Formats: sequence, C-alpha cells, structure tokens
Amino acid sequence: MTTETEQTTTSRLESFIDAMIDLRQTGQVFGEHGIGKTATFFSHLARAYPDTTLVYVPAANLTPDDLLVNAPVRDPRTGELVLRQLVMSGLRPGRPFVLLIDDSLQAGDTIQSQLMQVACNWSLGEHDLRALGCVGVFLTDNESLSETSARRGDLALLDRMVTMRITANDTSWRRHLAARYRPWDLRPVFSLWASLSPALRELLSPRTLDHVLANAREGFPLRWGLPLVDGERLRLAEPGPDGRPGQNRTAEILDRIAASLGVANPATVADPVRQVVRAALRNRWTVLLQGPPGCGKTELVRETLRDGLGRDPLYFSLPVTNVEDLCAPVPSPDGTLDNLLAVPFTGPEPKAIVWDEYNRPKDRAAFAKLMEITQEWSLAGRRIENLRAQIAVQNPPYHLGRKLLVSRNNIAQATRFTASLLVEPEDIPANEWLLARYGQDAETVLEWWKHDIDDEGRAWITKRTLERLVKLHRKGLPLEMATVYLGDGEYAPVPLTALVDRFKGRPVTGLRELARDVDAWEARLRGAAAHSGEGGDDSDVVHQILANAELSQLKRHRAVVGRLVALLPAKLRATYLVGASERHQRYWTEVFTQLRRS
Repeated sequence: MTTETEQTTTSRLESFIDAMIDLRQTGQVFGEHGIGKTATFFSHLARAYPDTTLVYVPAANLTPDDLLVNAPVRDPRTGELVLRQLVMSGLRPGRPFVLLIDDSLQAGDTIQSQLMQVACNWSLGEHDLRALGCVGVFLTDNESLSETSARRGDLALLDRMVTMRITANDTSWRRHLAARYRPWDLRPVFSLWASLSPALRELLSPRTLDHVLANAREGFPLRWGLPLVDGERLRLAEPGPDGRPGQNRTAEILDRIAASLGVANPATVADPVRQVVRAALRNRWTVLLQGPPGCGKTELVRETLRDGLGRDPLYFSLPVTNVEDLCAPVPSPDGTLDNLLAVPFTGPEPKAIVWDEYNRPKDRAAFAKLMEITQEWSLAGRRIENLRAQIAVQNPPYHLGRKLLVSRNNIAQATRFTASLLVEPEDIPANEWLLARYGQDAETVLEWWKHDIDDEGRAWITKRTLERLVKLHRKGLPLEMATVYLGDGEYAPVPLTALVDRFKGRPVTGLRELARDVDAWEARLRGAAAHSGEGGDDSDVVHQILANAELSQLKRHRAVVGRLVALLPAKLRATYLVGASERHQRYWTEVFTQLRRS
C-alpha cells in the first residue's frame, strides 16, 4: 500500500530523464548500487514514452565485438567483398529509442573508447545514432572505486554531458516495492529504513531490501537476502572511528523488519537447499549457494530443478566455459551485427540454469557474458525465453584453513542474487543417496563417519570422499588413497583404523545392532527409566543412534524404533522434530501417534 503522494509524485531522476530527452543532451547519472537507477529508466520510459524503445546496454558485460565489428560484406553495387562496420542489431530497433549504457565505468579500455564516442557524438563507428532513431543517451554508474575500473578525468569528455548525482531518495523504488509486495503495508519498513544512518542505508540498499522482503514472503530467514561478499555474509554494521566495522546490528534490523511485516524470522528452515531452489522456480529468482567442496551441492540442485521442470536444467561449469559456448557475433543480412545464441538458450520450453564453480571463471570475457545472464536474464541483449531460475554454486575462499583458488566479487555483483545461502554438509541429504547406491558398505562408512571421528575429521571426509572409500574397499585397495592428498606423501589427517576395523567386523553399535538384539536393549531402557526419569547411559546411546540414523534406515527398522523410542525420556523424543526435514517430521509424527494409540 502506498500514499497518494507516493503514487503521483515524479521522482527527481524521472524529471531528469524527461529533460535530457527534450534537450537531446547526453545524461550522466551517478548513484550508489542497488538504489533503482536502471529500474527507474525501464518503468518511466514504458509509462511516459510508450512509443519509444529502451535499448539497454550493460557495459560491464560487453566484449569488444558486441557493439561494432569490421566484417566482410558484398558491395551491392560492384559485387566485391569489402569491409564494413556493422553495428549491433539492438541499435536498429526500427522505432525511436533511448540508449541506456549501464555501469560504463566497469567496461574494459576498448569498450570505454566506443562508449565515449556514443556519449559524446551520438555515433558509433560510421553510424549516426540519430539517423537510426536515437532520441536520448544516458550513462549510469557508481563512483565507488571498489566497483569500477576507471574514472573519467578527460575534460574534453566531461564537457559533453549533463551530470546528476542521486541517492535512493531520487528514484521511485518505494513505489515499486509497495506494488510488488501487496497486500503488505511497507510504510513501517520504509520508516525503519529511513531511520538508519547513511552508512547502514548504503549497506541495506533498496535492492537488498527487496531481496530481504522476498525471503520473508517465502518464510525463509531474512538474512538470506543479504549478499555474500568475498564469501562472507554482509554485516549491517556502521564503521567505527578507525574505519573498522562497529557493532553488528544485522539481527536487530532484520528482526524489526520481520516484526513490521508481522512474519517470523526463522534461524533456519528444514531442507534449505531444496526449499530455496523450489522457491527460485516459483518466483524466477537467481540464487547463490556457497558450501565446502564435495558435499553434494551441485547434484542436489540439478536433481531438484529436474523434478521441478520435468527436464534437465542447463549446466555450465565456469572453469571450462568459453564465450563461444554461450553466443557468438555474426553479420546479418540487413547489415547489422547479430548474435547467435547457443542452442540450449533457444526455444519456448521451460529452462533453468546451473552455474557450477561460479567463482572460478575461465576468463573475464566469459564471466562478462555470464553476468549479463545472471543480472539481466538476457544474452547479447536478447531475452532468454521461459528462463525460470538460475542457481550459482561456489566454494568459499577458505576451507579447513587452506585458501581455495576462487575469484573475488564486489557488492554490486553480490547483490544480484535474491537469496544467498551458506550451505553446510548436513544440509545436503547425500547420505540417503549413498545408502541407496552402496547399501551395507555405505552404512558401515556412515556409522564410522558419525561416531568414530571428530568434527574436524568429518570436515575432511566429504560425501565425495565417503563414496571413494566404499569403492576402494570393494576393490581391496588401501583406504588412505581415497582421502585428500596434500602433497609430499601426506594425506588428510583423519585416522582410518576404526573404519578398517568396522569393515573387518569389529563389534559396534548401530541401528542394525539394536535391531538384532532389540529385546536386550528394551530391557536396558526399562531399567534406565525405572532408575531415573532422565534415563541413563543406555538411553543416551539409543537416542544418539536414532538421531543420527537416515530416514531409510528408520523406515527399514520401523517396529524396532517404535519399541525403543517409547522407553526414552520425553525430552529426548521431542528433539527428533526440531530442525528436521519435512519427511523426517512426518515419520516421527506417525511413530508418536502410533505410540499414543497403543
């Protein structure tokens, strides 16, 4: 809901757009990231100039041949092959157009030169943009040196543009958020945002606030809407006198936003990866998942997208993805420069994209094209038809005290994701997959992983490593070779003696063992319950085994579970529902319901 003033007042940026179009002057707009600069151009031109097309050029994502290229064409007069400068087809829309060059300061040197010709003369190579129908040229940028690769200091260039610096109060972002999140009344949220200091408002930009609201509407933790910058969750903290971050107010501010909306701000949700991927398909989100290597992130994402789409998602591994794998410029019959899209991006069928190893791009050109897709949902200026979700998967900069070879990002890039999750191995149900595929051998390895090694050891032994351990055991090879090799004859510092003993049949206690001797364990639990309402050591053993068991194991031994759980203290039984997945909660609810009936 909005007030009448919010619905009718023209923003300062909208008035500037109108003036520059009327005066035929190049307009240069500077403002912080995420305050709605680009969105204001799209919405205002569609409303105020319905017969005019907005040609949007994301300069940070351009490669040198995207705008202009010399190509051989046949001269219609002589029939000879000659070189001609072909201009991108988007600059020949066949109707009046406004050219918006976004993030021009993030472009490379070659593209900077092309963009400056456009801004200064409204021309590109041998082509006069006015003759092609151009009625306005605008450049939008953020002046922060952390987000740009250049600064304009040439007075010959600066003297050709009308420049405006804006803040979030100069765009119409409040109006658009209020419309997007009806029937919520966002006025309390806007008042809360306005009460923050300038430094906090810059961190919690309108774009980031939009993502926080999107996660709140789905019942997700609101912190998922905060970006991951260089692998770390953005903290809403004001800088102290020494420039270092001061008090972390993230939890306080997000809780206040949730209270203003009348929704919960949960610490987590069950089965978070599947839930956020399904939300991405429903809402057309771009999502970032960051987690340690080998925990099964990518496979779970592909499986969930496949289930939601009814077909395989598009998959790209960034270390081996070239620009030509996405698109390639080619001359077209009408004398313009067109782009051929790779076959997977074409066609009307529903699509979702998995960007694997997102922070390990092969080169800058490939990453530039990727950024266009993730930011604008387009490729070479063409919308990707029926693209429903994009999921980027990456590793953190550091894992187990070791630096990983990943690239850095800036906050403008990081805030393009509607939800950003820090994934833990326990968030990935890879154990069930291992059990289904490798049976009793997987059960043995998982029992060892859960009970015989400490937390640091479990961090070294990923689900990928667990699978290798099973495979090497079946081939009779030394298990040490399945662990991570660190060099100079050193392997991951995890003792494997207990696993070897388990494979050789050393007596252990797991759910299988409880089932084999259920009468004796039932007697032990009765004795513990008679001695104390809190149970005893035997109660703790059974509880730990049930808590760590996979759902397939619990279902296989349903009768045994029912007999034993009935003798556990109520406070232990209650923990099986806390933070569990929906399927686990359903299972335990059925067990407890059956207990009450009996």
